[in-house]
Amino acid sequence: MLTIYHNPSCSKSRGAMQILEDRGVDFEMIEYLKTPLSPETLQDILKLLPNKPAELVRNDKRFKELGLKRDDYQDGPAVVALLTQHPELMERPIVVKDGRAVIARPSEKVEELL
Repeated sequence: MLTIYHNPSCSKSRGAMQILEDRGVDFEMIEYLKTPLSPETLQDILKLLPNKPAELVRNDKRFKELGLKRDDYQDGPAVVALLTQHPELMERPIVVKDGRAVIARPSEKVEELL
């Protein structure tokens, strides 16, 4: 089963879901802003991603509003603590299947798991 951690306001997230739907892929969709991820789930995702932990954190307007510094969120524990407190800062969408995960930016990266 494929799982997509989705934010409906994000065009990349909507695009990845559209690719899955167009291909007839069964998936579980989790709106992580409505159902925040546990620290354990975030840790599991970090283990599955080929990316560095810092790449799971959005360096966007909200990040700057909070007065955060990129250098403070480079390792797994710091990233998990931040995203547990501020799930809106998670890069999206995250797609997980069969012990692998991708940050589907661009949306077509979801195809790596199909």
